Amino acid sequence: MASTQALFTAFSGLEANSRFIDVTGNNIANVNTTAFKGSRVAFSDLLYRNTSIGEAPGTFTGGTNPSQVGTGVRVAGTLKDFAPGTISATGVPSDMAIDGAGFFIIQRGDEQLYTRDGAFRLDAENQLVTVDGDRVLGYPADEDFVVQEGTLGALTIPIGQLTLAEATTEVRLSGNLNAAGDAATRGSRIRLGADSDSGFGLINDPTVPPTDPNVIEETSLLIEIADPDDDSGDTALFSEGQTIEVLGARKGGVSLPGSQFLIEATSTIGDLLSFFGDALALQDTGENPDGNTPGASIDPETGEIFITGNIGQANDLEIEGTDLRLLDTDGSVLRFPFSSERLAQADGESVRSTMVAYDSLGTAVEVDVTMAMVSKDDTGTAWRYFLESVDDTDLNNALGTGVIEFDNFGLLRTTDPITVSVDRADTGAATPLTFTVSLVGEDGDVTALADVQSTLASTFRDGAPIGTLEDFTVDRDGTIMGAFSNTLLRPLGRVVLATFRNPEGLQTLGSNLLREAPNSGQATVVSPGELGGGQIVAGSLELSNVDLGREFINLILASTGYNASSRVIQTTDRLFDRLLALT
Repeated sequence: MASTQALFTAFSGLEANSRFIDVTGNNIANVNTTAFKGSRVAFSDLLYRNTSIGEAPGTFTGGTNPSQVGTGVRVAGTLKDFAPGTISATGVPSDMAIDGAGFFIIQRGDEQLYTRDGAFRLDAENQLVTVDGDRVLGYPADEDFVVQEGTLGALTIPIGQLTLAEATTEVRLSGNLNAAGDAATRGSRIRLGADSDSGFGLINDPTVPPTDPNVIEETSLLIEIADPDDDSGDTALFSEGQTIEVLGARKGGVSLPGSQFLIEATSTIGDLLSFFGDALALQDTGENPDGNTPGASIDPETGEIFITGNIGQANDLEIEGTDLRLLDTDGSVLRFPFSSERLAQADGESVRSTMVAYDSLGTAVEVDVTMAMVSKDDTGTAWRYFLESVDDTDLNNALGTGVIEFDNFGLLRTTDPITVSVDRADTGAATPLTFTVSLVGEDGDVTALADVQSTLASTFRDGAPIGTLEDFTVDRDGTIMGAFSNTLLRPLGRVVLATFRNPEGLQTLGSNLLREAPNSGQATVVSPGELGGGQIVAGSLELSNVDLGREFINLILASTGYNASSRVIQTTDRLFDRLLALT
């Protein structure tokens, strides 16, 4: 008799193989979908109709096996194949592929989703998003470019908008100081007087009279200095509100910046001498070899002012009478109140070099370093450094001085870096700008060997002027590195990954997105390359892992199974026809 069960069994085969074709067709359709993971169908048989469960062998009989007739087949489930796809380079910096396990974390509305598709781009707010506009989550960087690990947020890459400057913290010098040169014996010596023959005196009955035999003292008031052109002694050379200006003086052949001293009612000769020392950047080094001390001083018995410079030819001072001007309250030049006579020229092997540093706003700050030979003996040579900066906002541009020593082989015995501090008051930048100057480094140490002349140059400097974010790249660990126009590289954030105990338990949503499901386990957020997470390959995308050859085989198998089940139905139908013909 024809069997209705055969019909139902065959129908289950049609249904199961139809689903097989559906899954295979979906795999083939997504053969070019970025990071697509193919699926496969798992079949299982249905319940069995048991006519006998069988018998065990007896003493005089053999055993029998169960007598069972199956009722068909069903689709037990579809299994995702998370085998990695081929990584293909695209050259687009925002494209990313995962080399290994893990998923990118995506924000859609209030929901956190996951994907392997790294075809990202920047939106109008410079945030990293998917093709559908969902935000890519990661660890953003703060304003100091420190990645804030543990706090998920949108990743922003403000190309063309973000600017950055960095203050200098280290400068390295290299070169050779000519040990064959002569050690210094003196600094510059310049006499300033009322004229070429006499010094300054005071008016009749001064408020602060000098002690005999002095004609003038440092405590004498400037507004009580007598005008040398008035023999009566009743006319003062200077008046309150006028300005003494130093403009055009030179040191080592280089013009010094102009400086001004406002004359007040209480201004003294001592104040003027301090001004001269600051304006000419004279540094206190104790007595020079000739016994004179750098700075400005006055001979109280003659009223002559003497300016003594620092040692080294590169510190030689040139001051003409026309470089010292008296300005009226409106800024006009009244006269040249000082005569100038050069008594001695600075000597000694020396070299001057200019290095550039940057303050916190990215402003270039020039710093001059001068090396002058102090001595040479059986132990080696000694050199004194002088640091100055025209960009120091103090009146005195001198930044500091000290001595470094070299051994008999011209090698440094003083290897500690030199600390430089430049005042940047009222510039808007952090003040002071402090950095170190190292005389040893990868590009060579400063040496003191016999040569034709001394040479010194800056071979390294960190810090940078203002720069704009021009490009970015993503490292293997997910760190987004921004490249600025001033050559600086700074982290802008980090792309992170989510890993699951059972990735096949994730729910597929379409648009290359997946959602956490009950059997996937909870997401574990990791940095790429850590705790089982894969690494990021920038400028690349992961291709689909669908194997077309295998899918075509599956298509043949599904088609064969479908056709075979249909033949069962046809056969059963003919049997029913014969059965009905008997009635």
